[in-house]
Amino acid sequence: MRSRVRNLLVTAAALAALVIVVVAVRILARPVAGLVLAAIIVVLAVVYRLVRRRVPKGTVLELDLEGGVAERMPPEPVGRALAAGAAVMRDVVDALGGASDDPRVTALVVRLGNARFGVAQAQELREAVKGFRAAGKKAYAFAETFGEGRSATVSYYLAAAFDEIHLQPLGEVNVTGLVARTPFLRRLFDRLGVIPDMDHRREYKAAMYLLTEDHYTAPHREATLAILDSQLSQIVAGIASDRGLDPDTVHRLVDEAPLLPDRAVESGLVDALSYRDEVYERAKGDDGHLLTVAAYLRRAGRPHRRGAKVALIYGTGSIHRGSPRFDPLGRASSLGADAVARAFREAVDDDKVKAIVFRVDSPGGSAVASEVVRREAVRAREAGKPVVVSMGDVAGSGGYWISVDADRIVAQPGTITGSIGVVSGKLVTHDAWAKAGVDVDELHLGRNATMFTPDRPFSDTERARLEASLDFIYDEFKTRVASGRGLDLDRVEEIAKGRVWTGEEAHRIGLVDELGGMETALAAARELAGIEPDAPVKLVEFPKPRKLPFRPRRENTEPVSVLLRTLVDLAEVPAVGAVRMPPPFG
Repeated sequence: MRSRVRNLLVTAAALAALVIVVVAVRILARPVAGLVLAAIIVVLAVVYRLVRRRVPKGTVLELDLEGGVAERMPPEPVGRALAAGAAVMRDVVDALGGASDDPRVTALVVRLGNARFGVAQAQELREAVKGFRAAGKKAYAFAETFGEGRSATVSYYLAAAFDEIHLQPLGEVNVTGLVARTPFLRRLFDRLGVIPDMDHRREYKAAMYLLTEDHYTAPHREATLAILDSQLSQIVAGIASDRGLDPDTVHRLVDEAPLLPDRAVESGLVDALSYRDEVYERAKGDDGHLLTVAAYLRRAGRPHRRGAKVALIYGTGSIHRGSPRFDPLGRASSLGADAVARAFREAVDDDKVKAIVFRVDSPGGSAVASEVVRREAVRAREAGKPVVVSMGDVAGSGGYWISVDADRIVAQPGTITGSIGVVSGKLVTHDAWAKAGVDVDELHLGRNATMFTPDRPFSDTERARLEASLDFIYDEFKTRVASGRGLDLDRVEEIAKGRVWTGEEAHRIGLVDELGGMETALAAARELAGIEPDAPVKLVEFPKPRKLPFRPRRENTEPVSVLLRTLVDLAEVPAVGAVRMPPPFG
């Protein structure tokens, strides 16, 4: 009712202003009429802006998570366009955190269903929803169906954190468990005539197996099953606690799923079979006003806008040297070591920055690039700026390397981390090209000049150099873990070997300090910087995102050169004739 009255008043004001303008133009002299008209336009613009920025009483936040959630929005314009359907993790967490203390916000309604979430992502969102509910506000989850043609176990796990779960009367609940599907390329390579010439440190470093095997090896199977078991146990325990069920009952429901609508209600996994309009009416009541999470943030502003300054640096995507690149298939940006290193240096040079929160969500990449980032984290600590790592869904291999020297590491129980190991090698494609009618001849000088070419497997001397490189990087990785985590080298070897762990297990074995999300990491940063727990902080992202994808102009570089270089970067055109071996890591 209030929203209708407000809309009527705004419309009436606009009509009245229009009448005044017409009268002014007809009665007054033209110069005066022009001034009156200009003044009215200014007043209307101000009023419109105030109305648009207003968060009315009885606001119900709405959020659509069918498109999934991204750790951050890609800075590139093309990336932003492709990732437009996804919510941004920090936006959701900040909005729910701010709304928890906002008396104008009364409820939250979220659309779930078929979206794919990582377990750690679901856990971060669950924490935000539970914090919202702890402030006495209602949270409603709605799904047309939990899974249509696929499992939606993790999506339902998120829904379980809400006060009420509503399912469309034709929907199902596909809490069928977790599955790991791994593509093995060995037989395809055999058909094509491609030889994967690879090696790794050690047996749990599974990236190599995807190229060299046609099924799970024993170590690969063991580690993968352990991850699934840990994550499913967390999911079952969470659902059981949230829905007031026994864990054994939830396990039986998982084995019984997919559950038809009536069975989903009968089992206690769903509160009611409702259509979208019915859920929204229940959430809004008579006087509620809907506002998307994004609109709420624009109007109310983010939390952590004033107080002691804390830097937020993102380390997301595969790690490589140079600047970030956008992957259109993964709809995400990579972790360019130059950009992250620059962010650390800027934060160190800013005297107002008291601590750094480093958000890491990366499966790894180049060891050399990882070392560039790790070194800057060390320098920040040496400059008196505590560094707290907040791990997202995955922080393994290089993602762990760049985290290891932080003052404190925080991860979700479902985060995938560890993978302390290294893999490298090349694909020998000579026979494949020959089958296609392409012949390659070569001339070379230097005993190991052909080491990186794809024309032949490693020679004995080349293989010796590869093995030396793998041993060197693996030993350096373990040394950094031992130093950063305060562990004995023998103990590091026991938990390394390329094995991945969930955050829950990583916490148990000493690779992680604390379980939680961004807010937990921010609390740790406050503590380490000597900021009172309830004192306000200003969370500022470093480096500040550029609005245009162009690089800064350098001295003696003409604008045309800058444009051409940028176009080459965006197109990712490799140098003609360049052949590179994948960088060591994985």
